[in-house]
Amino acid sequence: MATADERGDGIHIGTVRGAFAIGNHNTVTHNEGVGAPAVDPAHEELLRAVRELRDDLARAVPSPEIDALSAELTDTETEIEESGAAGPGRLARLRTALTDAGAVVGLLASGTAVGQAVASLVAG
Repeated sequence: MATADERGDGIHIGTVRGAFAIGNHNTVTHNEGVGAPAVDPAHEELLRAVRELRDDLARAVPSPEIDALSAELTDTETEIEESGAAGPGRLARLRTALTDAGAVVGLLASGTAVGQAVASLVAG
């Protein structure tokens, strides 16, 4: 006697992406991508520049302005990682911190990159 699959009566599942359930009383929990929000390209560029500037500032002579900028860069990185974007208030604080630490930031290519990324997000 032929089995259900041999008769073509069975269920055939090819490649599946995501979650599904078959039958009565089943539940499905799909956790793929949880905790990793999508980041738009402009914020992705800002995140890359923020990380690079933080690395460069680690080699700078400490000052209150550098410390404040480093803290703001850390907060910006965290906000983008957790929500996918830096809000307008965060961008304004980052811009102020960049201005306050201008003497050092102006010497660093990474500082210019952060400034340009913030300017494009504030303008856009």
